[in-house]
Amino acid sequence: MKRAFLLLPLALFLLMAVFLYRGLFLKPEELPSALIGKPLPVFSLPSVLEDQRLISQADVVGRPALLNVWATWCIACKVEHPVLNKLAAQGVIIHGINYKDDNTAARQWLKDFLNPYKLNIQDEQGRLGLDLGVYGAPETFLIDKRGVIRHKFVGVITEQVWREQLAPRYQELLSE
Repeated sequence: MKRAFLLLPLALFLLMAVFLYRGLFLKPEELPSALIGKPLPVFSLPSVLEDQRLISQADVVGRPALLNVWATWCIACKVEHPVLNKLAAQGVIIHGINYKDDNTAARQWLKDFLNPYKLNIQDEQGRLGLDLGVYGAPETFLIDKRGVIRHKFVGVITEQVWREQLAPRYQELLSE
């Protein structure tokens, strides 16, 4: 009995080591989403740039699009932003969700770094982000022309990520 009690710390250490070792091989950009295959949540939120305009889920349907969650406090979003500008210049439809941010800062950001977004939703309280299961920024959802979420990507969209992971899915949605 005494010997078993002495082996308990070793057993706990080994169990924890296995758990942590497994975590080394998880891909955080592939976080599961219960919303894949489901329509965008119902929302009605103000526009970042257009005073007095409310944007709803009905405004983002009609064409496949990226729905990009961003914020001025997000350092990774600043890295991602030039790629989004380039994609928008190539005709990729991108809608933004300015997540838990100050709208004045968001407007200045878009003035300073350009605006790749067709529509930009102000989610100051984070309610839409919560409904979408957002962990933080940046996160990007691929939505089809009916507003159904088809894919979720967590992390910075680089040119390589676009080319290898998102562009093929986007093209598939365009051809549907």
